[in-house]
Amino acid sequence: MDITVETIKRELPRLLRDDPELRQYVLEIARGHFADRVQTDDRFDRILDELRRDREEQARKWEESRRAFDRVHEEIMAQAKQHDRSIGALGARWGLQSEAAFRNALAGILETSFGVSVRNVCEFDDAGEVFGRPDQVEIDIIVKNGMLLLMELKSSIDKGGMYIFERKARFYERHHHRKADRLIVISPMIDPRAIPVAQALGIETHGDSLDVPVE
Repeated sequence: MDITVETIKRELPRLLRDDPELRQYVLEIARGHFADRVQTDDRFDRILDELRRDREEQARKWEESRRAFDRVHEEIMAQAKQHDRSIGALGARWGLQSEAAFRNALAGILETSFGVSVRNVCEFDDAGEVFGRPDQVEIDIIVKNGMLLLMELKSSIDKGGMYIFERKARFYERHHHRKADRLIVISPMIDPRAIPVAQALGIETHGDSLDVPVE
């Protein structure tokens, strides 16, 4: 009897349902070619385990990289702070030195150009009239033809510097019982906001010592 594929397809479901032995036989044959549910579940679980282990390994490596980056960043910041402190200290020392050199140079120009003597007066302010507490008060003075000129020779000056100079000038006037004829600030770098303050306080401002009019 010829059995066609179509006949098998049509009859096989009924035969498998009605004949347990045939059903078991077909399952045994198919098992060699297809994984059963248990094998499929095991394989799926293994895949999930591998993915979980990979994820945990990647998380561990990422955490190690983050810690290493944090350590490097902390070391860089520590070195940067140390560098800033060194530069700041150097800048402070250079600022003091350059300010003194600038003042001395301007005083020399005034003495050479105008034939005057610039005296640097340093007196102690016991009452704290200038700075709000006892401290040394330093000011440059010129006395020529009976005139008293009080001067501030600085590489740069702002509003606060103008107020301080005015207080130093008044301190000198009170302690020497003499009114200054002129208050003069000479600096190549005057904060624009300091100009109105100087005008209100009666302070002349000049960017060059040669610009100071001689009376």
